[in-house]
Order: sequence, then C-alpha cells, then structure tokens
Amino acid sequence: MAHEDLDEEKWEQDQRLLIEAYLHKQGVAHGGVGERPAFSIPPYLALWAIQSHRVSGRVGWWAISGDVPTDYLSSDDGKNPREALRAFSKIWREVSDCMAEGKKHPTVNIGPPDRWKDFAPLLRRRSDLLEEFAANDELWEE
Repeated sequence: MAHEDLDEEKWEQDQRLLIEAYLHKQGVAHGGVGERPAFSIPPYLALWAIQSHRVSGRVGWWAISGDVPTDYLSSDDGKNPREALRAFSKIWREVSDCMAEGKKHPTVNIGPPDRWKDFAPLLRRRSDLLEEFAANDELWEE
C-alpha cells in the first residue's frame, strides 16, 4: 500500500503539525502529541496518541488524520490504537447515517448541512476502511 515516492517522515511531520493545529482550534487541552503516530498507513491514515493534560504519561485522546476526516476522541472510547480505530469507525458510521437522512448528529458535526448527502457515502467508506484496518490481524502483529 505504500507509495514509493512518498517521504514518510515528512508526511508524518506534516500530519503531526496538522493534528496540533486542529486540536488547538478545537480547544482540546492536552499534554502533547506523540512524536510519531501510534498507527499509520501513509499516506492514508495516521492515528496519534495525545497525552492527557491531567495525568502525565497517560493517553487522554486519540486523533486521526490523513485521507480521512481529521478528528479526535477520548481515550475512554479506545484504550489502544486498534480500539481507537474501531471507535472512530463506529462514530463515523453513526454520523454518515444521520447525514444520509439529512439529520444532525447529536454530538459530531462534519461539513455544512447542504453537503451532508454528498459527504455521507464518503464518510461511510472511511468508516468501513477503519473497521477493515482494525480487523486485519496482520496490521497488528507485534
């Protein structure tokens, strides 16, 4: 799946900067973004461990970037990277279902309402992809 001409280190650095700016814009208090992704498939996806601002050394959040919506969720929703991907997949599936029906999701807002019908199938495909990655044991071998 890797792109032969991709500079993975630069891609990771760019994604990390994107996540830092996104979390700042969202007002997420944290203790720092991991130096490297906790899980990645460049250039499609990078999953980042975000340190808790309350408990030093603890992951407080997970953030995701790449060819997916940039998003974050609490580590309470996923204790490890694999669980975090499943959690993102689940919430994105719920959001895409709401979008397809023209309804606002109660907690997540992605894109303007007049684009929801267009975004719904795209978000559903990203949700399915994350679930496939989480289910693929070969990606998680130690």
